[in-house]
Amino acid sequence: MSEQITYPDVVQWAIPFFIAAILAEFLWIAIKGRGGRYETRDAVTSLIMGAGNVASGILLGFIAWGFFMWLWELTPLDLGTSIWVVAACFVLDDLRYYWVHRFGHRIRWVWASHVNHHSSQHYNLTTALRQTWTYTFTFMMVVRAPLILLGFHPAMVLFCGGLNLIYQFWIHTEAIGRMPRWFEAVMNTPSHHRVHHGRNARYLDCNYAGVFIIWDKLFGTFVPEQEDEPVDYGLVHNIGTFNPLRVAFHEWVAIFRDILRPGLTFRQRLGYAFGPPGYSHDGSRETSERLKARHLARHPEHRGTPGFAQTEDSPAEQMAEQS
Repeated sequence: MSEQITYPDVVQWAIPFFIAAILAEFLWIAIKGRGGRYETRDAVTSLIMGAGNVASGILLGFIAWGFFMWLWELTPLDLGTSIWVVAACFVLDDLRYYWVHRFGHRIRWVWASHVNHHSSQHYNLTTALRQTWTYTFTFMMVVRAPLILLGFHPAMVLFCGGLNLIYQFWIHTEAIGRMPRWFEAVMNTPSHHRVHHGRNARYLDCNYAGVFIIWDKLFGTFVPEQEDEPVDYGLVHNIGTFNPLRVAFHEWVAIFRDILRPGLTFRQRLGYAFGPPGYSHDGSRETSERLKARHLARHPEHRGTPGFAQTEDSPAEQMAEQS
């Protein structure tokens, strides 16, 4: 298990492509007058968030790497480095990404890190670079543990994760419509991911895929883009700021404010940290389930249509009602 295995930092290699693609999209929108919109302050904020993500990776990456190498020393398995092993690692890591992403929308502690990616009210390639500075503190690195214990080298796992992120860059655009049907059926696409970034009640908590949309179809979280319902981008309650520090940390601050509120039970404090976004001990806020239910109360004809198949309260909401 002491063999040194290295893979290129593909995300760093891809930075020139990212810049060229952003310029190409901007020119396309400017010339054609369609396919999205750029706002200077919003785009700059996204770029700063991307730079901060790189910096946080440099400063804190040793924590995850140390944890992964500790696991690597524990496992007796070593699957090697053949192309088929890399391919299997890529697919399984994409499944890992699906669940981490899903946790990021259903567990407030993880959402506090992920929320910044959804904070833009625009949808263009700079939005893809609006990444977290605080991922390490979510402890979601543990979700990669099974891959390493199965015999995939940590360097390979991180390499596949980098490829996953590169793939996701190009789907953050309105300049591309629907892809061929066979491609839309299997792969994540701009159409699928636009839905994921929507604040419409129909589009909340769906399409968590990184590369393969089949995970959403398998686990019941797929919602197709509706021709008659354009995506409204951003957060349910937009934060209205271009300050990168506030974008990066506003939800963490809100969590600790809620946890430290006087008069709460221990269970309620846990709800504010680990319940779904929108949890409140007194029902004064709305989770995505409540928002969907309220929408259906106004539009009962939408019941059973994509995005409104299930509207039951989550366990955390039920806990709030019982408290």
